[in-house]
Amino acid sequence: MKKIKSIILIGMPGAGKSTLGVLLAKELALDFIDTDVLIQAREGKTLQEIIADSDYLNLRAIEGEVIATAQLPRHVVSTGGSAVYSAEGMANLREQGTVVFLQCSADELRRRIHNYESRGIAKAPEQSFEDLFAERQALYRKYADITLSCDGLDLQQALDELLQRLQG
Repeated sequence: MKKIKSIILIGMPGAGKSTLGVLLAKELALDFIDTDVLIQAREGKTLQEIIADSDYLNLRAIEGEVIATAQLPRHVVSTGGSAVYSAEGMANLREQGTVVFLQCSADELRRRIHNYESRGIAKAPEQSFEDLFAERQALYRKYADITLSCDGLDLQQALDELLQRLQG
C-alpha cells in the first residue's frame, strides 16, 4: 500500500463511517477520530443539544469551523454527515488524505437509522429524510476520491473492498 496519509470517511448518518472507520484504523495502524466527538468536546454539548439550543445551521457552522482547522495526520476520520456543507472544511480534510464516500441507498439507511428525529442530524426542522438524502448526494460525490457502495455488504466485506480500493 502507498504511504498512508489520512482517510476521510463521508456519507449519510447510518452509512457506517464510525463503525467501519474504527476497523479501518486498526487494520492500517492509524489513529481514529470522529469529528462529531470533536464538536461535542469543543461545545460541551451533544449534537442534538446544540441544535435544540440554537438551530441546525449553527451546528453546521460549528462543524465547518472544527473541520477547517483540524490537523489529523495519519488518521481515519469519520466526519459528520453534514461536513460536506463546508467547502473550507472539506478542502482542509482533502489536503490531509483520501476522501471516501460510503454510499448507501435511502432504503438501506432507513433500515439502519431508527432515531432520525433525535440523532442530532443537521437538517431543516421539517426536512424529510428523503429530501436530505437527495440534497447531500451531489455533495458527497463532489468531494469523494473513492465511492464505496455499501448496500448488501457486511462490515468485513466493506472493509475488504475499501482496503482493496485504497491499494489501487
